[in-house]
Amino acid sequence: MAVLRGTNLACPFFVPLEIMNDGSWPHPSRLPLGGGWTGNCRASGQELAASDTHIREFCNLGYATACPHLPQRRDWDAVRFSVARANASQVTLWYVCELDHAPIEHGELIFDLASELWLKLHPDPRVLRLANCYLQAYRARQTLYE
Repeated sequence: MAVLRGTNLACPFFVPLEIMNDGSWPHPSRLPLGGGWTGNCRASGQELAASDTHIREFCNLGYATACPHLPQRRDWDAVRFSVARANASQVTLWYVCELDHAPIEHGELIFDLASELWLKLHPDPRVLRLANCYLQAYRARQTLYE
């Protein structure tokens, strides 16, 4: 697998709800999910509202070891995404799930643009939820340049 560039990481317990296109994030395309997102935290096992500060400092960025909600035992600290391939019919994303800054799991996710369905998806809903957000932000940027 090719090396993924940047620090595109997102907290696996973050539940993004809406992309923030309000200009409040410097360089939003560099953020882990391709933009800043509002949302909730599911680190406690329940979905709880998170403050704007908490979302900006922890949820959107991954590796939030100072986050008071982060469980001691967890599968991953962060999930990384990048676009591997894109054409008129499909977008392929690479993902890496990391723990203590080391890859634990990696693979690819394939989204069909015509059917708006994942052809190859991740079995964990946390990864798929974050992949959907990353894909949404990616597609929004692409329409800006068309």
